[in-house]
Amino acid sequence: MKKILTIIGFITLISNMVIAQGARMVTSGIIEFEKKVNMHAIAKQELGTPPYPDRVLEVEDYKKTVPQFMTFNSKLVFGDNKSLFTPVPISSSSYVNLYDNPMGMQLNTVYADMNTNSLVAQKEIYGDLFVVKDSTRKITWRLTGETQEIAGFTCRRANGIILDSVYLVAFYTDKIWFSGGPESFTGLPGMILKLAIPHENVVWTATKVTEQAIPPATLAPPKKGTSITPKALYDKLKDHMKDWNTIGDYELKVFML
Repeated sequence: MKKILTIIGFITLISNMVIAQGARMVTSGIIEFEKKVNMHAIAKQELGTPPYPDRVLEVEDYKKTVPQFMTFNSKLVFGDNKSLFTPVPISSSSYVNLYDNPMGMQLNTVYADMNTNSLVAQKEIYGDLFVVKDSTRKITWRLTGETQEIAGFTCRRANGIILDSVYLVAFYTDKIWFSGGPESFTGLPGMILKLAIPHENVVWTATKVTEQAIPPATLAPPKKGTSITPKALYDKLKDHMKDWNTIGDYELKVFML
């Protein structure tokens, strides 16, 4: 009888450990992301409407000599309900970005504070640095039942709309207790581990999640750059690109994402 009670007690202990592990939430750590861009597709965005004849030939030559896809790396450090997204400088010798398309770069360092629902984004635009302070982005999300395994986590799909018409597809996990994600994309009940903008030919995917304590001093907003409001930046770029036709509309959208 004593032996049976011991076995039952052991089974109960193991069961409780499994349940506890399954319910455990990650609250701080580092997430490594890959940003994959279809360089051939984004080059076509720079043709204009109607397309500039000289650019049509340049894009066709570009597609013959440059790999179609380019991968960029970045990391997201999070803890205390705050995060800092930082691009990793590119070192690939095969990287050629036709017309310096902003989608084919990593131009944003983003600090998010979910305690105050605020964002601070350092943006590099045509060689100049700007620091944009704003509230967290307004994204209209709709949850679905689709799931996908990403970086060891079962993630649920959500479809979103930003800037009135830009369609997003996100996969998030509620096992990471932080309503954030790559760049400035937030607003879901957990961490976004994959974010695609299908019509812009780009996707961010988490490749590794490391749970660890993060020193508070590590999570500080970027300060270098000219401080500017989102509206002032939009107006400045709009005026700068007023003669760029549809190319200007495209680049303005990318910079404001």
